[in-house]
Amino acid sequence: MVTARRSFEGVLPLAGFTRLKKSLTDADGNVRFELEFGRDALNLPFVEVRAEASLPLLCQRSLERYLHPVSLVQRLGLITEEAQESALPEEMEPLLLDEHGELRVIDLIEDELILALPVVPINPDATELPAEWAESDVEDDTPNPFAALAALKDRNK
Repeated sequence: MVTARRSFEGVLPLAGFTRLKKSLTDADGNVRFELEFGRDALNLPFVEVRAEASLPLLCQRSLERYLHPVSLVQRLGLITEEAQESALPEEMEPLLLDEHGELRVIDLIEDELILALPVVPINPDATELPAEWAESDVEDDTPNPFAALAALKDRNK
C-alpha cells in the first residue's frame, strides 16, 4: 500500500531555540532540517525528523569553545492520546500532539537537538591538560580529630 508523504525542509538559526541556547556557548550557526510526514505499513501516522547542525559547546577538558557535529534521524509516531502509545512499534517514539492535532516545528527540532547534546561535552581534538598541583608552603597545623580517641584507647589498655 502506497501512502502519500509530505516533506518540508529548511534552515533555522540557533538563536531561535530558546531552551537549547542555555546549553550552548553562543547562538552562532544554523540547523538544517527536513521533516517527512506520512503513514507506515500499519497505517500509523508519523513524522521523520532529520537535522544537521554544528553546536557551539564548551569543552570540559580544555574549557574552550568547539563545534559539536549533530546529525540525527528520528521517526516519531503521532498520537493524540497517551493510550495510543502502546499501538506504536518499539522503534518509534511517541509524539503527543496538542488538543488540535498540531505541532510546532521549531519545538520538535529543538527537543531532538537537546536530546542529542552530550552529557559531558568534550572536544575529541582537545589535548588533555596536565594536572598541576601547587605545593603548599604552609604546613598543616590542623589537629587530628581522632587523636583524642587514640589517646583514650591507649589509656584504657
